[in-house]
Amino acid sequence: MARSVPDDGVLVVGLGRFGTALAETLMDLGHQVLGVDADPGNVQRNADVLTHVVEADATDEEAMRQLGAGEFGRAVVGIGTDLEASILTTSVLAGLEVPDIWAKAITVPHGRILERVGAHHVVFPEHDMGRRVAHLVTGRMIEFVQLDEGFALVELKPPKEIVGRSLADSQVRSRYGITVVCIKPRGGSFTYATPETVPGADDILVVAGETDRAQGFAELG
Repeated sequence: MARSVPDDGVLVVGLGRFGTALAETLMDLGHQVLGVDADPGNVQRNADVLTHVVEADATDEEAMRQLGAGEFGRAVVGIGTDLEASILTTSVLAGLEVPDIWAKAITVPHGRILERVGAHHVVFPEHDMGRRVAHLVTGRMIEFVQLDEGFALVELKPPKEIVGRSLADSQVRSRYGITVVCIKPRGGSFTYATPETVPGADDILVVAGETDRAQGFAELG
């Protein structure tokens, strides 16, 4: 039976580790979530956490129609290793004309198929996390966020050669090709960086720039 869908509602299909974490975060951000999974165990585990949880076969178009899936503005297909279910569910949501479909992919070919059957956005959680961790373990970075292909935000300790000097004096932008966006003194809070900002050895910087330049800056030591 179709249900009334709030404007901020999100449909999450597949309540494994990825889908559950995503659904819980959406709830924390103030969104109402309808979780759908064919596994009664997954449904039971989320019954007291999510706004609504339903045990259903998401590859069955009529079942999804009765749940009101087509009334949602956004849906996430978080089904993991069952590629057939992932693809069929995405196709069902596309057939119900859900305007914004996000789908989890395991491999690049899987992602291409998801796009062809109607996914508007395809994400590769394991691949993306692997790339992010690789950046963290091979350099001095505290945090690494890929904003776009070839461009990143990096949180790091300041390299020795800019400690105790203003950003204008050390010519960070012209010498290293990155921009210091903000700075956090030890025991303080983040503030916007200016040309007069003087980093200390225990400060934390957030810099933006092309990925290779940001990584090179982090590896100055």
